[in-house]
Amino acid sequence: MAFCTVCGAQTPDGSTICPACSRSGAPAARPAQTTASGLTDNLAGALAYLFIPAIVFLVVEPYSKNRFIRFHSLQSIILAVALWILNFIITRVFVGDWTSAMNGGLTILHLLNLAEFVLWAVLIVKAYQGQMFKLPIIGDLAQKQAGA
Repeated sequence: MAFCTVCGAQTPDGSTICPACSRSGAPAARPAQTTASGLTDNLAGALAYLFIPAIVFLVVEPYSKNRFIRFHSLQSIILAVALWILNFIITRVFVGDWTSAMNGGLTILHLLNLAEFVLWAVLIVKAYQGQMFKLPIIGDLAQKQAGA
């Protein structure tokens, strides 16, 4: 799945022109641009998935104006909140007492935590590669908030 480096719209694979903004070379990966602090955009986007930097990037001036960094910061924060709620619900439903923990509740929680770790790793790698990789619902919310 490719995204335009100018407007962030989704472009068909193999296309050289963005259907939304009609600029050529749209699906190419973002070039690494250095901000005033010395961090490249792709490194800042990857660091945003460590949660605390995501909050800092949304507040600090050179990063808060960069659409790529804002997108990854917002997607990181929204994902963290959604996963926290999901963990809370699963913990209450399946691991609420020792009886259910012995019947596989902890196994479900451990599998969920493993899936979360793999998802975070994929998002960090995609951001470091300069891609605006969007999760199905969360990515749309982050893109809207980042300013399409």
